[in-house]
Amino acid sequence: MMKLKFILLVGLCLSIMTANAQSVIGKWKTFDDETKEAKSIVEITEQGGKIYGKVIEILNPAKKDIKCNNCTGTDKDKPVVGLIILKGLTKDGKEYNDGKILDPSNGKLYKCIVSLDGKDKLKVRGYIGVSAFGRTQVWTRVE
Repeated sequence: MMKLKFILLVGLCLSIMTANAQSVIGKWKTFDDETKEAKSIVEITEQGGKIYGKVIEILNPAKKDIKCNNCTGTDKDKPVVGLIILKGLTKDGKEYNDGKILDPSNGKLYKCIVSLDGKDKLKVRGYIGVSAFGRTQVWTRVE
């Protein structure tokens, strides 16, 4: 009986670890579209069944104190570190959509689709109107 409980406990732990490994929740490294250099770390969390992503670190020391000068509303002139750039995405099958992504470099909000590509790559697509008119970035998971 003890052996069975142990096996069930191990199985439960493994299934929880597998579920977490296949989640968008966590820390992700973003990259500059032009230079391909690592740009920032974004932490994705879930709140009320929706997904949000906040910039928690700027990797270029010269840009650590950069502000979102081109943003509008409550994000205007806020430091990029601490800024929520993924806003209100909801799970739809294997992807998350119906939310927005903020580009701090130009201050614009775009519609957004996010999906896992394996357990350590995240495809983040920002677009205007329909998904065909946009661009996709690949973020990598930070352990």
